[in-house]
Amino acid sequence: MSTTTVRIDRETHARLVRMSKLAGVSLGATIRDATEALRRQRFAHRVVAEVGELRNDPAAWSSYLEEAESTSVVDGLD
Repeated sequence: MSTTTVRIDRETHARLVRMSKLAGVSLGATIRDATEALRRQRFAHRVVAEVGELRNDPAAWSSYLEEAESTSVVDGLD
């Protein structure tokens, strides 16, 4: 895997190093995990915002609910 250099302030670096040591993982692994957590958090915020917008449109919300009710998921759960 190729690498690159990223400039960050000393306080952030120190926090990342502490987090890495506490978890017993490398600094790179901590940064990868933090990046993934931020990606997921931002995705969740977008979903919440989009559902909120959908709920503010009664026709669109009704259509969404109808589609959700008619969609079946074969997951083996009853």
